Amino acid sequence: MELKFEHRPAAHCENGVISNMLRFYGFELSEPMIFGLASGMFFSHTPFVKMAGMAVTSFRTFPGILFSRISKLLGFKITTKRYLNEKKAIADMEKVLLSGKPVGCVVGMYYLPYVPLEYRFHFNGHNICIIGKDEQTGEYIVSDPNAVEKVRITKKDLIKVRFAKGGTYPLLGQMYWIESVPNELPDLVPMIKKAIKKNCWLMTSQPKWLPYFGVNGIYYLSRRIKNWEKEMGPRKASLNLAQIIRMLEEIGTGGAGFRYMFGAFLQEAAQKTGIEELNDYSKRITDIGDLWRDFAYKAARIFKKRQGETYTYDDLSEVLYKIAVLEEKFYKELKTVV
Repeated sequence: MELKFEHRPAAHCENGVISNMLRFYGFELSEPMIFGLASGMFFSHTPFVKMAGMAVTSFRTFPGILFSRISKLLGFKITTKRYLNEKKAIADMEKVLLSGKPVGCVVGMYYLPYVPLEYRFHFNGHNICIIGKDEQTGEYIVSDPNAVEKVRITKKDLIKVRFAKGGTYPLLGQMYWIESVPNELPDLVPMIKKAIKKNCWLMTSQPKWLPYFGVNGIYYLSRRIKNWEKEMGPRKASLNLAQIIRMLEEIGTGGAGFRYMFGAFLQEAAQKTGIEELNDYSKRITDIGDLWRDFAYKAARIFKKRQGETYTYDDLSEVLYKIAVLEEKFYKELKTVV
Protein backbone atom coordinates (compact mmCIF):
# COMPACT_ATOMS: atom_id res chain seq x y z
CA MET A 1 0.00 0.00 0.00
CA GLU A 2 1.07 3.56 -0.67
CA LEU A 3 -0.55 6.77 0.48
CA LYS A 4 -1.44 9.44 -2.07
CA PHE A 5 1.41 11.56 -0.84
CA GLU A 6 3.00 14.18 -3.10
CA HIS A 7 6.77 14.12 -2.68
CA ARG A 8 8.60 17.38 -3.14
CA PRO A 9 12.33 17.88 -2.47
CA ALA A 10 13.20 20.61 0.02
CA ALA A 11 16.17 22.67 1.16
CA HIS A 12 15.92 21.35 4.72
CA CYS A 13 14.68 17.97 5.91
CA GLU A 14 12.45 18.92 8.87
CA ASN A 15 10.83 21.83 7.01
CA GLY A 16 10.40 19.59 3.98
CA VAL A 17 8.70 16.77 5.88
CA ILE A 18 6.37 19.25 7.60
CA SER A 19 5.49 21.00 4.33
CA ASN A 20 4.81 17.70 2.53
CA MET A 21 2.78 16.38 5.47
CA LEU A 22 0.62 19.52 5.60
CA ARG A 23 0.02 19.26 1.85
CA PHE A 24 -1.15 15.67 2.34
CA TYR A 25 -3.86 17.05 4.64
CA GLY A 26 -4.81 19.80 2.18
CA PHE A 27 -2.83 22.74 3.54
CA GLU A 28 -0.29 24.52 1.36
CA LEU A 29 2.49 26.34 3.22
CA SER A 30 5.89 27.05 1.71
CA GLU A 31 9.06 25.81 3.34
CA PRO A 32 10.23 29.37 4.20
CA MET A 33 6.82 30.19 5.73
CA ILE A 34 6.97 27.08 7.94
CA PHE A 35 10.52 27.94 8.99
CA GLY A 36 9.60 31.54 9.76
CA LEU A 37 6.35 30.81 11.60
CA ALA A 38 8.22 28.34 13.80
CA SER A 39 10.90 30.98 14.55
CA GLY A 40 13.51 28.60 13.21
CA MET A 41 16.50 30.96 13.06
CA PHE A 42 19.08 30.43 15.77
CA PHE A 43 22.78 29.93 16.42
CA SER A 44 24.64 27.90 19.00
CA HIS A 45 28.25 26.91 19.55
CA THR A 46 28.50 24.43 22.41
CA PRO A 47 31.91 22.99 23.35
CA PHE A 48 30.17 20.81 25.95
CA VAL A 49 28.09 19.03 23.25
CA LYS A 50 30.26 16.92 20.98
CA MET A 51 29.97 15.34 17.55
CA ALA A 52 32.93 13.14 16.58
CA GLY A 53 34.66 14.51 19.68
CA MET A 54 34.37 18.15 18.60
CA ALA A 55 32.09 21.04 19.54
CA VAL A 56 28.72 21.20 17.85
CA THR A 57 27.83 24.39 15.98
CA SER A 58 24.21 24.81 14.89
CA PHE A 59 22.63 27.47 12.70
CA ARG A 60 18.95 26.80 13.46
CA THR A 61 16.67 25.73 16.30
CA PHE A 62 17.24 22.28 17.73
CA PRO A 63 15.79 19.26 15.82
CA GLY A 64 12.10 18.57 16.45
CA ILE A 65 11.24 22.07 17.64
CA LEU A 66 9.98 23.22 14.23
CA PHE A 67 7.35 20.47 14.00
CA SER A 68 6.23 21.03 17.59
CA ARG A 69 5.94 24.81 17.19
CA ILE A 70 4.19 24.85 13.82
CA SER A 71 1.66 22.22 14.90
CA LYS A 72 0.77 24.16 18.03
CA LEU A 73 0.45 27.41 16.10
CA LEU A 74 -1.80 25.98 13.39
CA GLY A 75 -3.94 23.82 15.68
CA PHE A 76 -2.75 20.39 14.53
CA LYS A 77 -2.88 17.53 17.02
CA ILE A 78 0.34 15.53 16.81
CA THR A 79 1.91 12.50 18.45
CA THR A 80 5.62 11.86 18.98
CA LYS A 81 7.05 8.58 20.30
CA ARG A 82 10.45 7.14 21.16
CA TYR A 83 11.32 3.50 21.76
CA LEU A 84 13.75 1.10 23.35
CA ASN A 85 12.25 -1.93 21.57
CA GLU A 86 13.00 -2.07 17.85
CA LYS A 87 10.17 -4.49 16.99
CA LYS A 88 7.59 -2.31 18.72
CA ALA A 89 8.95 0.78 16.95
CA ILE A 90 8.34 -0.87 13.57
CA ALA A 91 4.98 -2.38 14.55
CA ASP A 92 3.65 0.94 15.81
CA MET A 93 4.87 2.71 12.68
CA GLU A 94 3.08 0.19 10.46
CA LYS A 95 -0.08 0.57 12.53
CA VAL A 96 -0.11 4.35 12.00
CA LEU A 97 0.71 3.90 8.32
CA LEU A 98 -2.15 1.43 7.83
CA SER A 99 -4.53 3.94 9.42
CA GLY A 100 -3.80 6.20 6.45
CA LYS A 101 -1.34 8.61 8.07
CA PRO A 102 2.20 9.36 6.85
CA VAL A 103 4.82 8.86 9.56
CA GLY A 104 7.83 11.11 10.08
CA CYS A 105 10.99 9.44 11.41
CA VAL A 106 14.21 10.92 12.78
CA VAL A 107 17.11 8.87 11.47
CA GLY A 108 20.89 8.71 11.19
CA MET A 109 22.14 9.80 7.77
CA TYR A 110 25.23 7.62 7.69
CA TYR A 111 23.41 4.32 7.16
CA LEU A 112 20.76 5.46 4.66
CA PRO A 113 21.38 3.06 1.76
CA TYR A 114 20.13 5.42 -0.96
CA VAL A 115 22.53 8.22 0.07
CA PRO A 116 25.82 8.14 -1.90
CA LEU A 117 28.80 7.19 0.27
CA GLU A 118 30.55 10.53 -0.23
CA TYR A 119 27.56 12.36 1.32
CA ARG A 120 27.20 10.19 4.41
CA PHE A 121 28.23 11.34 7.87
CA HIS A 122 27.18 10.56 11.44
CA PHE A 123 24.33 13.02 11.88
CA ASN A 124 21.45 11.62 13.92
CA GLY A 125 18.92 14.32 13.16
CA HIS A 126 17.72 13.71 9.62
CA ASN A 127 13.97 13.64 8.94
CA ILE A 128 12.22 11.33 6.48
CA CYS A 129 8.58 10.39 5.95
CA ILE A 130 7.33 6.82 5.56
CA ILE A 131 4.42 6.87 3.10
CA GLY A 132 3.87 3.23 2.15
CA LYS A 133 5.01 -0.36 2.07
CA ASP A 134 5.56 -2.72 -0.84
CA GLU A 135 3.95 -5.96 0.38
CA GLN A 136 5.83 -8.03 -2.20
CA THR A 137 9.35 -6.88 -1.35
CA GLY A 138 8.68 -5.73 2.22
CA GLU A 139 10.40 -2.41 1.46
CA TYR A 140 9.06 0.85 2.86
CA ILE A 141 8.38 3.75 0.52
CA VAL A 142 10.07 6.93 1.70
CA SER A 143 9.65 10.61 1.01
CA ASP A 144 13.07 12.03 1.86
CA PRO A 145 13.24 15.81 1.28
CA ASN A 146 16.89 15.42 0.22
CA ALA A 147 15.93 13.05 -2.61
CA VAL A 148 14.57 14.12 -5.98
CA GLU A 149 12.15 11.17 -6.19
CA LYS A 150 10.58 8.79 -3.68
CA VAL A 151 13.03 6.16 -2.44
CA ARG A 152 12.81 2.77 -0.72
CA ILE A 153 14.36 1.18 2.34
CA THR A 154 14.31 -2.33 3.78
CA LYS A 155 13.01 -3.11 7.26
CA LYS A 156 16.53 -4.02 8.39
CA ASP A 157 17.97 -0.74 7.16
CA LEU A 158 15.09 1.29 8.59
CA ILE A 159 15.70 -0.21 12.03
CA LYS A 160 19.40 0.54 11.67
CA VAL A 161 18.87 4.23 10.84
CA ARG A 162 16.10 4.75 13.42
CA PHE A 163 18.34 3.37 16.16
CA ALA A 164 21.65 4.70 14.83
CA LYS A 165 24.51 4.93 17.28
CA GLY A 166 27.28 7.51 17.25
CA GLY A 167 26.74 11.04 16.02
CA THR A 168 25.81 13.70 18.57
CA TYR A 169 23.46 11.36 20.41
CA PRO A 170 22.07 7.83 19.92
CA LEU A 171 18.60 7.63 18.39
CA LEU A 172 15.62 5.99 20.07
CA GLY A 173 13.45 5.17 17.07
CA GLN A 174 11.73 8.57 17.21
CA MET A 175 8.66 8.93 15.01
CA TYR A 176 5.88 11.48 14.75
CA TRP A 177 2.62 11.97 12.89
CA ILE A 178 -0.42 14.22 12.65
CA GLU A 179 -3.48 12.86 14.46
CA SER A 180 -6.02 15.47 13.37
CA VAL A 181 -6.19 18.82 11.58
CA PRO A 182 -8.46 21.89 11.83
CA ASN A 183 -11.00 22.68 9.12
CA GLU A 184 -8.95 25.67 8.03
CA LEU A 185 -5.77 27.51 8.91
CA PRO A 186 -5.98 30.43 11.35
CA ASP A 187 -5.19 33.99 10.25
CA LEU A 188 -1.44 33.98 9.57
CA VAL A 189 -0.83 37.74 9.80
CA PRO A 190 -0.72 38.06 13.62
CA MET A 191 1.22 34.78 13.80
CA ILE A 192 3.83 36.08 11.36
CA LYS A 193 4.36 39.25 13.41
CA LYS A 194 4.60 37.29 16.65
CA ALA A 195 7.00 34.75 15.09
CA ILE A 196 9.34 37.50 13.86
CA LYS A 197 9.43 39.11 17.31
CA LYS A 198 10.08 35.74 18.91
CA ASN A 199 12.97 35.00 16.54
CA CYS A 200 14.50 38.39 17.27
CA TRP A 201 14.20 37.63 20.98
CA LEU A 202 15.77 34.19 20.57
CA MET A 203 18.80 35.66 18.83
CA THR A 204 19.40 38.64 21.12
CA SER A 205 17.94 37.92 24.58
CA GLN A 206 20.70 35.76 26.08
CA PRO A 207 22.68 37.48 28.87
CA LYS A 208 26.39 38.07 28.26
CA TRP A 209 27.34 35.43 30.84
CA LEU A 210 25.67 32.80 28.61
CA PRO A 211 27.94 32.98 25.56
CA TYR A 212 26.88 29.90 23.61
CA PHE A 213 23.55 30.88 22.03
CA GLY A 214 22.09 33.44 19.67
CA VAL A 215 24.23 36.37 18.58
CA ASN A 216 26.36 35.79 21.70
CA GLY A 217 27.37 32.44 20.24
CA ILE A 218 28.71 34.04 17.06
CA TYR A 219 30.83 36.48 19.08
CA TYR A 220 31.98 33.54 21.21
CA LEU A 221 33.05 31.46 18.21
CA SER A 222 34.81 34.51 16.79
CA ARG A 223 36.90 34.76 19.96
CA ARG A 224 37.59 31.03 20.22
CA ILE A 225 38.56 30.35 16.61
CA LYS A 226 41.33 32.94 16.71
CA ASN A 227 43.26 30.81 19.23
CA TRP A 228 42.51 27.34 17.93
CA GLU A 229 45.79 26.72 16.14
CA LYS A 230 47.79 27.85 19.17
CA GLU A 231 45.69 25.92 21.70
CA MET A 232 44.97 22.74 19.72
CA GLY A 233 47.83 22.48 17.27
CA PRO A 234 47.48 22.65 13.46
CA ARG A 235 45.92 19.20 12.95
CA LYS A 236 43.22 19.38 15.63
CA ALA A 237 42.42 22.99 14.75
CA SER A 238 42.01 21.93 11.13
CA LEU A 239 39.64 19.09 12.11
CA ASN A 240 37.53 21.44 14.22
CA LEU A 241 37.41 23.85 11.30
CA ALA A 242 36.25 21.05 9.02
CA GLN A 243 33.50 20.28 11.53
CA ILE A 244 32.20 23.86 11.32
CA ILE A 245 32.37 23.83 7.52
CA ARG A 246 30.32 20.63 7.48
CA MET A 247 27.72 22.07 9.87
CA LEU A 248 27.66 25.31 7.89
CA GLU A 249 27.51 23.92 4.37
CA GLU A 250 26.27 20.33 4.49
CA ILE A 251 24.07 19.55 7.50
CA GLY A 252 20.49 20.62 6.96
CA THR A 253 20.50 23.52 4.54
CA GLY A 254 23.59 25.08 6.10
CA GLY A 255 24.13 28.31 7.98
CA ALA A 256 23.97 30.54 4.92
CA GLY A 257 21.01 28.58 3.59
CA PHE A 258 18.96 29.21 6.72
CA ARG A 259 19.65 32.95 6.35
CA TYR A 260 18.44 32.78 2.74
CA MET A 261 15.36 30.87 3.85
CA PHE A 262 14.56 33.44 6.52
CA GLY A 263 14.96 36.12 3.85
CA ALA A 264 12.42 34.30 1.66
CA PHE A 265 10.08 34.12 4.65
CA LEU A 266 10.37 37.88 5.19
CA GLN A 267 9.45 38.43 1.54
CA GLU A 268 6.32 36.32 1.97
CA ALA A 269 5.64 38.08 5.25
CA ALA A 270 5.82 41.47 3.52
CA GLN A 271 3.15 40.35 1.04
CA LYS A 272 0.83 38.90 3.66
CA THR A 273 1.16 41.68 6.25
CA GLY A 274 1.56 44.64 3.91
CA ILE A 275 4.71 45.73 5.79
CA GLU A 276 6.91 46.73 2.85
CA GLU A 277 9.98 47.30 5.08
CA LEU A 278 10.27 43.54 5.51
CA ASN A 279 11.54 43.34 1.92
CA ASP A 280 14.52 45.48 2.94
CA TYR A 281 15.19 43.18 5.88
CA SER A 282 14.95 40.21 3.53
CA LYS A 283 17.81 41.66 1.50
CA ARG A 284 19.84 42.39 4.64
CA ILE A 285 19.67 38.84 5.98
CA THR A 286 20.45 37.51 2.48
CA ASP A 287 23.58 39.66 2.43
CA ILE A 288 24.52 38.24 5.85
CA GLY A 289 24.04 34.77 4.36
CA ASP A 290 26.59 35.72 1.71
CA LEU A 291 29.05 36.56 4.49
CA TRP A 292 28.54 33.11 6.01
CA ARG A 293 29.37 31.66 2.58
CA ASP A 294 32.48 33.84 2.47
CA PHE A 295 33.48 32.48 5.89
CA ALA A 296 32.96 28.91 4.66
CA TYR A 297 35.06 29.58 1.55
CA LYS A 298 37.97 31.01 3.53
CA ALA A 299 37.74 28.25 6.14
CA ALA A 300 37.81 25.60 3.41
CA ARG A 301 40.92 27.18 1.87
CA ILE A 302 42.69 27.03 5.23
CA PHE A 303 41.59 23.43 5.79
CA LYS A 304 42.72 22.28 2.35
CA LYS A 305 46.07 24.09 2.72
CA ARG A 306 46.26 25.33 -0.85
CA GLN A 307 49.75 26.31 -1.93
CA GLY A 308 50.32 30.01 -1.48
CA GLU A 309 47.13 30.37 0.61
CA THR A 310 47.16 33.46 2.81
CA TYR A 311 43.93 33.16 4.83
CA THR A 312 44.44 32.73 8.58
CA TYR A 313 42.36 31.96 11.68
CA ASP A 314 42.54 35.67 12.46
CA ASP A 315 40.80 36.34 9.14
CA LEU A 316 38.05 33.88 10.06
CA SER A 317 37.67 35.56 13.45
CA GLU A 318 37.22 38.94 11.76
CA VAL A 319 34.54 37.64 9.41
CA LEU A 320 32.64 36.05 12.31
CA TYR A 321 32.86 39.26 14.34
CA LYS A 322 31.48 41.25 11.40
CA ILE A 323 28.62 38.75 11.02
CA ALA A 324 27.85 38.93 14.74
CA VAL A 325 27.67 42.74 14.66
CA LEU A 326 25.42 42.71 11.59
CA GLU A 327 23.09 39.99 12.94
CA GLU A 328 22.75 41.72 16.30
CA LYS A 329 21.84 45.00 14.62
CA PHE A 330 19.52 43.19 12.18
CA TYR A 331 17.41 41.44 14.85
CA LYS A 332 17.26 44.42 17.19
CA GLU A 333 15.99 46.62 14.39
CA LEU A 334 13.69 44.02 12.83
CA LYS A 335 11.66 43.59 16.02
CA THR A 336 10.68 47.29 15.89
CA VAL A 337 9.15 46.91 12.43
CA VAL A 338 6.42 44.45 13.40
